[in-house]
Amino acid sequence: MPRELRLGVNIDHVATIRNARGGATPDPIRAAVMAAEAGADGITAHLREDRRHITDGDIQRLSNEIDIPLNLEMAATEEMLDIALRHKPHAACLVPEKREERTTEGGLDVISGQAHLTPFVQKLTDHGIRVSIFIEPSENQLEVAKIMGAPVVELHTGAYCDAQGAQKEKELQRIINSAAFAEEIGLECHAGHGLSFDTVAPVAKIPTIVELNIGHFLIGEAIFQGLELSIKEMRRLMNEARGL
Repeated sequence: MPRELRLGVNIDHVATIRNARGGATPDPIRAAVMAAEAGADGITAHLREDRRHITDGDIQRLSNEIDIPLNLEMAATEEMLDIALRHKPHAACLVPEKREERTTEGGLDVISGQAHLTPFVQKLTDHGIRVSIFIEPSENQLEVAKIMGAPVVELHTGAYCDAQGAQKEKELQRIINSAAFAEEIGLECHAGHGLSFDTVAPVAKIPTIVELNIGHFLIGEAIFQGLELSIKEMRRLMNEARGL
């Protein structure tokens, strides 16, 4: 029997559109509720230092108004730790963050950042928050994530999504190998970044990945066919690839 593959929907870029003009619409919390109704298993939101999309008020409302798990993407800073401990989301995913980047550029380097990151993993865990770490598909990175005590890793799929030809197959194989190694050492494996209707199936086929987190593409596709249909089509493609 194929393993269930969960879908987390990132609603950051509904807030991006709202913030471009100001005001209250479109409402990312409404998008989160719609995503849940369309079959999403969880909602992801990244509260950035510069509040370029999701705001503190959004996190408060998401905590109060959605009935499915909230995954808070966050940089490993004291400010974000305080916010996470105050709201206690189901999960917190530690991600790299630079003000000048348009979107997250690659995974955290947990090898060089181990001393800084480990206390964040421990404090979040001590407060009942399930910690994941967003990393590149690399056995060395996975080994250190395990040592740090994180129960979950999320593999960065951006290089695979952006690659062409033989390089795409090479990047996919890195994800396949890393997902298998993650399970071998006792880590739950998620994946995400840049996935679309065209790129999701090969990743969804990987049996040792249990969750995909997808946002920007779904919000963009919603302009053309609506959020509900976009999520349902993504779910269909995932299930078809997984043999469900």
